[in-house]
Amino acid sequence: MREGAAAGSRVRIIVADDHTVMRAGVVALLADEPTIDVVGEAEDGRAAVGLVERLEPDVALMDLRMPVLDGTSATTEIVAGRTRTRVLILTTYDTDTEIERAVEAGAIGYLLKDATREQLVDAIHSASRGETVLAPRVAARLVARMRRPAPVTLTRREVEVLSAVADGLSNVEIGRRLVITEATVKTHLLRVFAKLDVSDRTHAVVTALERGLLERRP
Repeated sequence: MREGAAAGSRVRIIVADDHTVMRAGVVALLADEPTIDVVGEAEDGRAAVGLVERLEPDVALMDLRMPVLDGTSATTEIVAGRTRTRVLILTTYDTDTEIERAVEAGAIGYLLKDATREQLVDAIHSASRGETVLAPRVAARLVARMRRPAPVTLTRREVEVLSAVADGLSNVEIGRRLVITEATVKTHLLRVFAKLDVSDRTHAVVTALERGLLERRP
């Protein structure tokens, strides 16, 4: 079982990409790099997993959309396997869904195919040392997503209670409208306050309207 490339040694990698020209281009790009050895090529995710198990490279350079087994599923299998191979995604796709799936699968890095040779070489070495590598555009998307407010959902009854609040009804009146007790109305409101991170009825209504959780009345 390999522990990754030792300091000063050549990094052993495989390249997995179903596009022959693209795969050949990556291999050619790295051919003259004295610190990297391309020890295998794969045209689909299943073949990549097999190469990793047989060759135990330091890094698997993995495309995402491939036949037989896609790059994300292949990454999951490689990370869960007996080798210490790190997976570095190299793809054209930079959507939130693709990035999240790859990271959750255990990929240590995510590069886009517009990376320069220098960036690719640096990323491979970083990945072999166990360091996270993200293309600037990918890193920006992840940070933006982390800063985005978590999605909030209200139950049907909570929406009914909040709609009644928006109509200007008191807790007693809301209870009568919905045929529930005043105590139950208060319980629903407290849950709404917690979900929306507010402390009063007015802010609850305003926030719910802003987030599209409550229909605007004409």
